[in-house]
Formats: sequence, C-alpha cells, structure tokens
Amino acid sequence: MINRVLIRLKIVQIVYAYYQNGGKNLDTAEKELFFSLSKAYDLYNYLLLLIVATTRYASKRIEMGKAKFRPTREELLPNMKFVENRFAAQLEINQQLADFVESQKKNWDNDDDFVKAFYNQVIESDIYKEYMESEEQSYAEDREVWRKLYKNLVFNNEQLDALLEEQSLYWNDDKEIVDTFVLKTIKRFDEKNGAKQELLPEFKDEEDKDFARRLFRRTILNSDYYRHLLSGSTRNWDLKRISFMDLVIMQIALAEITSFPNIPISVTINEFVEIAKLYSTPKSPGFINGMLDTIVNQLKKDGKLMKN
Repeated sequence: MINRVLIRLKIVQIVYAYYQNGGKNLDTAEKELFFSLSKAYDLYNYLLLLIVATTRYASKRIEMGKAKFRPTREELLPNMKFVENRFAAQLEINQQLADFVESQKKNWDNDDDFVKAFYNQVIESDIYKEYMESEEQSYAEDREVWRKLYKNLVFNNEQLDALLEEQSLYWNDDKEIVDTFVLKTIKRFDEKNGAKQELLPEFKDEEDKDFARRLFRRTILNSDYYRHLLSGSTRNWDLKRISFMDLVIMQIALAEITSFPNIPISVTINEFVEIAKLYSTPKSPGFINGMLDTIVNQLKKDGKLMKN
C-alpha cells in the first residue's frame, strides 16, 4: 500500500524534523521514518473499519426501532438491504482486519458520535436512497454503493479529518493518499474470497522499503554535496535566503536524481514540485523546478549524470 509518493512525503517530513532537532541521530530518525510509514498503514485499516462500524450502527438502529414501545410499521418491517450489504459483511469477517484490531486494539467503539453522524450523512445521501430503492440484489451493487459512499462522504470530510488529527499527528498528511488505496481495495474485493480476501500489503515489495531507507540515508549522508550543487546554482544568492523547506525538498530530490538511475529525472522533479505545493510557498514550485533543471543540465554537461 505504501507507495513512493507517500515515501517521499514522509522523508520530507522526517528530514525537516531531523535538521530542526539538530541532526543528532541518523538511526533514530530512520526508525521514526518507518514508524511514520507504519502509521499510514494503520490509517488504511482504520478507514476500512469505518465501513464495518457504520453497518453495525445501522443494524443497531433497526433493533432499537423494533424495541420501541409502539414501533411504526416501517420500524417493524425495515428495509434490510443496507445492513445486509454483502461487501460490508465480507469486510467485517476479513482475517487481516481482525488481526489488525487484535494487534493494535483499534476500532471505532470509542467514536460513536462520529459513526452516528456519518451514518446520518449516509442515509441522507442520494447514493443511499437510490441503492435502497433499487430492486437489484447483487454483490457488485453492494460493493459499488460503498465505493460511491466512500468517495463522496469520506473524501474531504472535515469532521473526520479533525477526528483523525486528534488520534494521531502522523495522519495529518496521509489521508488523501490513503483514501485512494481504500478505494482500490474496495474495487479488488471478490465475494468468492470470503474472509481470506487479501488487503493491500504494507509495502508492495522489499524494493520500495529499500528505496525509503536508501533515499533517506543518502539525503543526510551526502548533504554537503547536494548543498554544494545548490550553492553553485544560486549565482549571487546566499543559501540562507532560500526557504529551509525548499532546501530540504531540493536536497532530497537531488539524492533521488543522483542515486536511483532507474527513476526518470522528470518523474523525480515533478514529484518534488508537487510536494512543494503542499509544504512550501506559492512561488516555491516554480523556483524548485527551475533550480533542479539547472543543476541536472550542469551535471549532464560535466558528465556526472548519465541518465535521461
């Protein structure tokens, strides 16, 4: 699940913090990097569990309606389509999610108020109403309604963002990326896999894990060289006049450009320009793009960079 986009974001955060803390312990900072990445994977599991928690709450509401002193006809004979959603039921028994709950002791039980508010958003949505009115009864429809609900109600949900921020500072910048992986997971679910349906792994393979470690270490260990390259491209500028965040972003970008021959230069520059849009000033993306392009051209001219 953890891809290189997220890895680059985390390295920017950890390298910035490393220097802010005096650059004292590289091993400790590396452990913090991988802990931060693991928290992103926790968020992935936690957001999947929101689907389960919402379905359980819907079932609880139906039982409460039936238990009233004088229940209405609708309460006695409720439409069970949503609470019997087969995709949600499969997610509830998923073995990997169960293992996550057991190991991390993490679920939505302590956030009833949010689950209730989210459920009310769900039942007021046109997506829910159309689903409940539809006569179709299929696993594909059950899965698709949750894909739509997630995309429309979980994305850009300020109340949820605030709740997640309270629970973990590591989740501040992760959700937007993690949301895309939750949607990918929903699409991948197959009814025939039952409880053994595989979720996305924490790392796709060891190569991505190694990429994170190497990029982080080379950024720090070769910092003098990267600062030298930056200094030589600023002409009459003093590096101290450049935003510290911009320096960090360009230092990491140069580490990737010079250390990973299989990653196209344009990909690296574009990725770090996008990060600058998140973390730096409005003028930073254009400045960083220009600086990196100048350095790359000079390195090629000097025969020190042999890749496209």
